[in-house]
Amino acid sequence: MIVAEGLVKVYRDRKRGEVRAVDGVSFTVHAGEIFGLLGANGAGKTTTLRMLGTLLQPTDGTAYVAGFDARLEPEKVRAHIGFLSTTTALYGRLTVREMAEYFGRLHGLDEATLRTRIKSVFTTLGMHEFAEARCDTLSTGQKQRASIARSILHEPPVMIFDEPTTGLDVMTSRTIVGFIRRCRNEGRAVIFSTHVMSEAERLCDRIGVIHAGRLVAVGTLAELRQQTGATFLEEVFLRLVAPDEADEGRRKNGE
Repeated sequence: MIVAEGLVKVYRDRKRGEVRAVDGVSFTVHAGEIFGLLGANGAGKTTTLRMLGTLLQPTDGTAYVAGFDARLEPEKVRAHIGFLSTTTALYGRLTVREMAEYFGRLHGLDEATLRTRIKSVFTTLGMHEFAEARCDTLSTGQKQRASIARSILHEPPVMIFDEPTTGLDVMTSRTIVGFIRRCRNEGRAVIFSTHVMSEAERLCDRIGVIHAGRLVAVGTLAELRQQTGATFLEEVFLRLVAPDEADEGRRKNGE
């Protein structure tokens, strides 16, 4: 469902010159799979996800999403994905229901289908109690659930989640994690970027670790544990991206 081939993104900075935010990233994601993309801030994961979602044009390389070339067929890619990040915007003056109706119509849903899907999505995400509230009055967790709703009404086969639980309370995070798991069970291809290692451990079928714009490891958690000799994902991650720091931590703990 997703094939990234040698993705490169180069920025020009007046002070730093050429900045390679993403440098030759390649991986695949299959239907019915949650692929975790882990990396520190500035590692290149959000830039990678934005290229997959056609929000950014790659400098080099390409990606195929749901069978469509992200460079040559960006509109078709957008029609087949749901993209959610902490910056996914809502229209503050619209109610949650009006906002969902608006995006559903943008995706070409007829009115009967739109009503059915809104009811189903609002039930799944526990949104009926604030469905008539204006978006600018919502709590952070309610806004994130409303953002998910607007992203999935057209039932896309590919979902991209960029740190969707950042800043949320435990109950809302649990709702979103449950929804991500449901996407996999429905046969969708899911890319999930997070800083919460416990979420990645529970959810991800395979994990890619990106560091300084390069994909330094890809595999199941068992495979990454075997590669690094670590047990917990946080330690696995550190040994892949900062081995000196990981070794220092082991020495302090007497390992």
